Order: sequence, then structure tokens, then C-alpha cells
Amino acid sequence: MRISLVRGPTTEALDLVPSKIIGIGLNYRAHAMEMGKGLPETPLMFMKPRSAMIASGEAIERPSGYDRVDYEAELGVIIGQRARRVPREHALDVVLGYCCINDVTVRDLQRRDVQYTRAKGFDTFCPIGPRIVAGLDPSRLAIQTRVNGSLRQDSSTSDLIFDVPTLIAFCSSHMTLEPGDVISTGTPSGVGNLAPGDVVQIEIEGIGVLENPVIERP
Repeated sequence: MRISLVRGPTTEALDLVPSKIIGIGLNYRAHAMEMGKGLPETPLMFMKPRSAMIASGEAIERPSGYDRVDYEAELGVIIGQRARRVPREHALDVVLGYCCINDVTVRDLQRRDVQYTRAKGFDTFCPIGPRIVAGLDPSRLAIQTRVNGSLRQDSSTSDLIFDVPTLIAFCSSHMTLEPGDVISTGTPSGVGNLAPGDVVQIEIEGIGVLENPVIERP
């Protein structure tokens, strides 16, 4: 996927081709309460396929026959160098930059399957953008979702249960992170259903607005 990388005053275009997209579940305190679950003791890690990626402006295809296809606003972490067993205190050294991610989820399937692959792996279920921004402090960024202009999620990365350095250290202790890999860090409370015709906007402080229309899956 072609995307802009912003480093201070300079902007360059790059091809984002992750070997893997790692999702983190139940990583905001308020969202864990919203889902009726306790706080996890360790990060809950799952995978999304690269084929789910779309850019800002492209359409999310909502499959029919499901009651809930939810938006999930998330801070995305793009890895900039090969990383294996990175200690937490050096974890941010391997980050290329940050972006907005919409971790679209068929909630019906998530409950039915228990594991998350099918529910989160549909084509178009991983909008990423609108750009990658280097040099941000990920510890306290405002994060919001609007659907058709109506505010649905309003939080901060300060509510993360496991912060970005902890997630990088955890993920890299289990698998090697390659340049271009993506870690999607979890969503705040306020998730909800999307319908064909909706327009969903995810905004993160310092990054911008990821915007995608929703259409019925062909």
C-alpha cells in the first residue's frame, strides 16, 4: 500500500508491505469493561492478514447477514527495523512511525469463533492511514471516532493497559518483527455497528483523520 511518511518537515512516499499485522485485544480499561471482561494479565495478541489493508478514502465492504460489524479506532505502530527480543526500555528505537487504524470486526463471528481471525480478517477490514508520522510520543495521544459526523469514541492512549513499549517488547519476545510490520494497539470504549452508506472517521492527535465510506460487500 502506498502511504506518506512524515518526518518533521519532510514527507516521502513509501510502500507499506507488512509481513504481518499484529492486533491487540482488550487493551483499554474502559473497553474491557464495555465488553464485560476483566483486565488481561498479558497482552491478547491476534493477527490480521495483509489482504485486509486499505487506504484512507477506500471503501470498507460490510458483509451481509451479520448484526454487528464494528468500527474500532486504534493507534497503529509501524516497525522500522528488524527486532527480536527487544527490551522495553529500547522498544521505541525500532519504531518507524505511527498511524490510524480501523480494526473492523464482525462481532457475531468473534463471539461464535472465540478466536478472532475470521471476524477481523475480511478484505477491507484494516484501513490504515492517512499517513505515517515519525517522532510522536505515543503515551498520551487523543483518539476519536466519528460516524456520519457523530462522535462515538473519545479517549486517549493514556488509557492503554499495556503501553506501546510494552507491546513491542511483548510481541518481539514471541516473534521477530520485520520492517513494515504493524502493531494495532487496541481500541477505546464506544465501539459500534457500521451500515452501508456510513462514513467513519478515525482521528488521532498529531496524525490526522483516516476516513472510509462503508458499502455493502459485493
